[in-house]
Amino acid sequence: MNILINALCFFGALAFMEAVAYFAHKYVMHGFGWFLHESHHRPREGMFELNDLYAFMFAIPSIVLIWFGTNGYPWALWMGLGVAGYGVIYFGFHDVIVHRRIHHEWRPKSKYMQRIVHAHRLHHALEEKEGAVSFGFVYAPPVPKLRAQMKAIEAERAEVTQAKAAAG
Repeated sequence: MNILINALCFFGALAFMEAVAYFAHKYVMHGFGWFLHESHHRPREGMFELNDLYAFMFAIPSIVLIWFGTNGYPWALWMGLGVAGYGVIYFGFHDVIVHRRIHHEWRPKSKYMQRIVHAHRLHHALEEKEGAVSFGFVYAPPVPKLRAQMKAIEAERAEVTQAKAAAG
C-alpha cells in the first residue's frame, strides 16, 4: 500500500505542477513578474537570464517538501520529488529541446514533441507582456487553435488602435 501512496504523491505532484506552471506563467510571469520574465522574451546575452530566477523560486516548494519528507512525513518526500521531477522535465523540454541552451542536433519527430516546440515558438512570436498564447510547458493546445487565438488577439488590438485613433 505504501508504494501506491508514494506513487500517487509523486505523479500527482508532477501533474499538478503543469497547472501551477501554466498559471504562474500566464498570471505571474506575464503579469507582475514580467520584470524578470521579459529577459526570456528577448535575445539572451550570455548563458543566463533574469528569468532563470524562477527556477530557484519553483525549487523552494520541492526543497521544503523533501525536508518534511525526511523529517517524519514520508508522503511529502514523494510530493517533493514529483515537483523536482517536473523541474527536470521542464528543463529538458523548455531549456534543452526548445531553446537549445545546451547545444544538440536532435529534432523532434513525434507529433507531440513537434506540437510542444511549435506552440512555444508561437508563445515567443511576441516580445511583449500581453498577447502571448500557450502558457503550458508539457501540454500545448493544437497549433491551429493557437494560431486562431493569435489572430483574434491581433484583431482585437487593431480594433483598439482604430478606436483610439478615431477618438483622439
